[in-house]
Amino acid sequence: MDGIHYRAKAPLRIGLVGGGTDVNPYATQKGGMVFNTTINKYAYCTITPTGDSSMSIHSTDYGKYEAPLDGGPLPLDGNMDLIKAVTNHFNITDGFKMFLQSEAPPGSGLGGSSAVIVSIIAAVCEWKKIRMTGDEMARLAIKLEREDIGLKGGKQDQYTAVFGGFNVMRFSDDWVDVNRVRVDQDTSNELQYRSVLCYTGTSRESADVIDSQVKKFAKGQNEEALDATKALVKPMSDALSKGDINLAGKILDESWQLKKQFSEKVTNPKIDELYNAAKDAGAIGGKVSGAGGGGFMYFICKYDTKYGVAKALQKRGAKVTDFAFEPNGVISWSYPNDD
Repeated sequence: MDGIHYRAKAPLRIGLVGGGTDVNPYATQKGGMVFNTTINKYAYCTITPTGDSSMSIHSTDYGKYEAPLDGGPLPLDGNMDLIKAVTNHFNITDGFKMFLQSEAPPGSGLGGSSAVIVSIIAAVCEWKKIRMTGDEMARLAIKLEREDIGLKGGKQDQYTAVFGGFNVMRFSDDWVDVNRVRVDQDTSNELQYRSVLCYTGTSRESADVIDSQVKKFAKGQNEEALDATKALVKPMSDALSKGDINLAGKILDESWQLKKQFSEKVTNPKIDELYNAAKDAGAIGGKVSGAGGGGFMYFICKYDTKYGVAKALQKRGAKVTDFAFEPNGVISWSYPNDD
């Protein structure tokens, strides 16, 4: 026991345009492209060595779990698999306590599970003095989530949590290209001023939405919509690079109309009600963040309608959340155990 807390935090993200094209088989066959940004909501991991040979986990979202560390792989059985997959990968046999918390509920559509696993990897690296590049960390997170655990989804969330900021990402079968988009501070401030982020009140299983999207793609039923949303990435990134927030809002609205064609599970009557209310109150455009079906919605408003939009959403049961854009990705640090 070394008397140290090892901590990490990884930011959550808002998917702006292109989401869904990072999911296979579309990304493999046609190449995916997304534009997203991180926000100042985080997944946190704290590791405290205990000096024994057991692990003790406390997650504010998933409860508690304890298990001995005897050198054998921990079973990936649906219970705390994110932690167990990391523990197995690094072959950790030193006892530890881990505390996990996230500033968004599971199923939020803000890339929460990927931010959690990135924060765990970063905290382990801080503890064990392991050096990893950002690309290595993101690739490991993808392998553990998608291959070892079998969680369905794309590749953008892991890279977003690692690198942070406004980024255009391109995907194929075996590579990911991350390009930082230069959004000046005035534009970032103005975009934040005109933005509304709200929780719809319901979470969703992204796997269900993704399954439906993949099946429709196999039948050729949403390929044109996926192509069209990918084509919006450059206009959207150009709009924000040039400070044209009104245009960005219009592109966001167009991307939402396309996203609804990915799967019938992307929207529902509640989401439609909230979207229409926001538009009636002065939102230029918006969308559900993530795969769809619930979680958080993001809107870009006219400069003088933000609070009217927020009020209209709250009136219909949505919870408006304050946030700011986060330019940085995952960070880790250590601190003396003062418990």
